[in-house]
Amino acid sequence: MCRTLAAFPTSCLERAKEFKTRLGIFLHKSELGSDTGNVGKFEWGSKHSKEGKNFSEDVLGWKESFDLLLSSKNGVAAFHTFLKTEFSEENLEFWLACEEFKKLRSATKLASRAHRIFEEFICGEAPKEVNIDHETRELTRTNLQAATAACFDAAQRKVRALMEKDSYPRFLKSPAYRDLATQAMAASASPSSGSPAEASHT
Repeated sequence: MCRTLAAFPTSCLERAKEFKTRLGIFLHKSELGSDTGNVGKFEWGSKHSKEGKNFSEDVLGWKESFDLLLSSKNGVAAFHTFLKTEFSEENLEFWLACEEFKKLRSATKLASRAHRIFEEFICGEAPKEVNIDHETRELTRTNLQAATAACFDAAQRKVRALMEKDSYPRFLKSPAYRDLATQAMAASASPSSGSPAEASHT
């Protein structure tokens, strides 16, 4: 069983280990308090964590499109960590809250959750007020009178567009992500690019 690992050059194994450690440190900061439970599910170290090449591809995929970033649990955690450094994490938290909200099937739960989301992110005195225009705010307020799964759609689209246009490009240029992407490329290339000469470093 150990033979498979032994077949890899030591430097490849060390590089992969370093990459995993670096990612763990980067995402460790994404652990959140109980008041933001929606984001808490995206912590590094969960049973959803990926290994090896697949995980490297996941990290590298984040720069391909904003959709790929948002569809990756680890990508969301990393992006949330970055947004916290810019004091704008409420945008992602609101987007995630809307995604969870749309999965509700009970009309009673929809109504109560809708008011909770509105009070937390939309209303003028909201503790995590998102940056949307007055018209969208008032439209959302009106939608709450007969809450449906779509009542936050307009606000969610505005916030998503803001993140994609503004925060996402800065995230990709951040030293943390660039360093992580470099490690991912190295880990992804290691199994195929390792030369026999590298094995002499044992």
